[in-house]
Amino acid sequence: MMRAHLKTLAAALSGLLRDGEGYTLWLEAERSDFIRFNHGKVRQAGSVEQAYLDLRLIRGRRQATQQLSLSGGADDLALLETALPALREALEQVEDDPFLLLNEQAQSSERVAAAALPPAETMVADILAAADGHELVGILASGEISFGFANHLGQFNWQQGESWNFDWSLYSHGDKAVKRSRAGSAWDARALRADIAEAAEQLALLKLPLKTLEPGEYRAYFTPTALSGLLSMLNWGGLSEKELRAKRSPLLKLASGEARLSPRVALAEAGGEGLSPLFQGEGFIRPERVELIAGGEYRNSLIGPRSAREFGLEPNAGDDEYAESMQLAAGDLPRDEALRALGTGVYLSNLWYLNFSDRAACRITGMTRFACFWVEDGRIVAPLGVMRFDDSLLRLLGDELEALTVERELLVDAGSYGGRATQSKLLPGALVRSLRFSL
Repeated sequence: MMRAHLKTLAAALSGLLRDGEGYTLWLEAERSDFIRFNHGKVRQAGSVEQAYLDLRLIRGRRQATQQLSLSGGADDLALLETALPALREALEQVEDDPFLLLNEQAQSSERVAAAALPPAETMVADILAAADGHELVGILASGEISFGFANHLGQFNWQQGESWNFDWSLYSHGDKAVKRSRAGSAWDARALRADIAEAAEQLALLKLPLKTLEPGEYRAYFTPTALSGLLSMLNWGGLSEKELRAKRSPLLKLASGEARLSPRVALAEAGGEGLSPLFQGEGFIRPERVELIAGGEYRNSLIGPRSAREFGLEPNAGDDEYAESMQLAAGDLPRDEALRALGTGVYLSNLWYLNFSDRAACRITGMTRFACFWVEDGRIVAPLGVMRFDDSLLRLLGDELEALTVERELLVDAGSYGGRATQSKLLPGALVRSLRFSL
């Protein structure tokens, strides 16, 4: 319905323009169910249906934008007609934008995924059955998300699909819990049951006496979730062309050839396989795949339209120049053999409070969290006391990287401020020879 509505609004808006004016329309819409769980039961359920439209009016190199909340009805046209005079007045007040770059060659596209999710009631029933007898806490978000773009040149882009994300924990005692998440565009009750069963096994291990380690270097296995914490730091300017040119990128040494990662490392922005749209607010089509690191070497950065204008490049990303659909290539270590391969060391399921301790060296500090364990001879023997690590990602994914798992997990941002997030990562687990703990 919103697809046709956006086309109608775009056609009407074209008829309202004055000489020398142009526009872009950016639509984000969703119909989502949110179900919150506590004590293994449904505690709150609700649904959200919303559509927000960003109207940008352009004249020469000046631009002004207003966001409108759409009802989907005929009164939305009146909103556009009301917004236009205010935007024209704003254009009189703003300066020319020297880095404004808009797609001037109409590139229409459409990607609509067939509905593949069962009703939320079915998903809830599966979760409750799998969590029976456990202190499960979490939130399930599911439903359809749509993105649309249109401009005065006749370009029209549309993406629509269903997805779900279940962010949950099994609580043990005190501050002890096992935290997991699972997401996708197709419901997988069997995989979720297996996740909860495995988490329940780890709950029993959390009741063993704590193992406290002295600061130093230890072999370590990062689950995909723990590895996600580390790689999220690269979205803090590490993959950005602008940050690279400004010499602020934490991957500057890698980009310059001064450092090199393990040949096992192949990192890509795989928009064609993600949940985020393959077009962006200026009308450019994002490539289905951008190889960022291949064979351990820096290949490409993410280039937003403003950087493209400033440096004379082709844009391949949104304005923020971060990976929206990050993928790290799988390795050859079966997940079931990760503990055996680890031998004696630390098993890390979650990390938090991450920050750069030395951005130029891509050195990151953070804390262990939730179900992290001490492993001896391939067997979990004790929960790990909270530890702080401080190590360089160039080292961990460089000489210290021993293996990546065959299996990868899709991790979707559980954020829903303003709308459900679509940023995702598809990651394996990682085994490293040593991780440096400082506290």
